[in-house]
Amino acid sequence: MEPLGAATARAEFVAPATPHAPLFKALIERIDVARRVIVLDLGAAHSRTLELFGRFRCRIEIVDARSDIESLNGVVESPDLEAAVAALLPQAGAEPLDVVLCWDLLNYLDRRALAALMAAVAARTRPGGFAHALIVYLETRMPAQPGDYVSLEDFRLQNLGPTPAERTAPRYSPEDLKLCMPGFAIDRGRLLGNGMQEFLFRRKAALEQGNDSLARSSAPRTKSRAR
Repeated sequence: MEPLGAATARAEFVAPATPHAPLFKALIERIDVARRVIVLDLGAAHSRTLELFGRFRCRIEIVDARSDIESLNGVVESPDLEAAVAALLPQAGAEPLDVVLCWDLLNYLDRRALAALMAAVAARTRPGGFAHALIVYLETRMPAQPGDYVSLEDFRLQNLGPTPAERTAPRYSPEDLKLCMPGFAIDRGRLLGNGMQEFLFRRKAALEQGNDSLARSSAPRTKSRAR
């Protein structure tokens, strides 16, 4: 006989449909009401998002990048990939970005496309600005398409467009994200109730990036042993 409770222990994890997102809340609470803030939303346009940032002196750039995922993943040559990303994003202007909303988009990009996208985003973001992202962590499978997220009044995040179809999740680790996003540092990470990892990435200053490059170049290299 099985021990009492064994069947319960084997039960599938049931994720809440609208998990609390404390780092998203912290991001909103950090916004300085006294200054103009530039926001880039890589998801769909929603009135709830506009209302949320409407309480601040904001300009919101909305680029629904979900439909461009496969085209970015399919680009082979680096110059072509950089050009495709540049065509997708708003032109770099006089006002750098303060906040970037990635939602769960990064899970759907391969490493090359992720690195190209976030390099272009970093070039448009002021030092000290933040990018927010949700990364699949516990599960090996994820919806076939990126979600359609909005924030509720209590800062729970609701996916308005979950799909039954699935695909393999890349389950990017913090180390993967650091390698793919050298222009950003992980400010904070938090495991959510739905099994996703919530991240706040901080745009590095030029000095930080220079120090990182110096550390990598000065790291000892292992010499191959002659045979």
